[in-house]
Amino acid sequence: NIVHTQGYIHCHTPATDASSMVKAVSDELFEYFNGMKLPAKLRVSMACCLNMCGAVHCSDIALLGYHRKPPIVDSEYISKLCEIPLAIAACPVGAISPDKTPDG
Repeated sequence: NIVHTQGYIHCHTPATDASSMVKAVSDELFEYFNGMKLPAKLRVSMACCLNMCGAVHCSDIALLGYHRKPPIVDSEYISKLCEIPLAIAACPVGAISPDKTPDG
């Protein structure tokens, strides 16, 4: 089975959103779980940060989110992308906002 912590909805220190990462992992492992191709029961877990609320250290495979430096934004490249409105609309907590420079 695959378990995960609640992520940014309930946690005050998440490094990642566990739900989306668990979905991607479960899509990749689905045929192994469904076809019973594994030799024994397997537990995969995902924690959003190093606090490990979901007791991921007790799992066979553990995925941990960790904080790191944010990427440097290249304003010249970003202004040419048409996906910016979609990215802004997709952020549930409003953390993404357009940044206007003095020259437009």
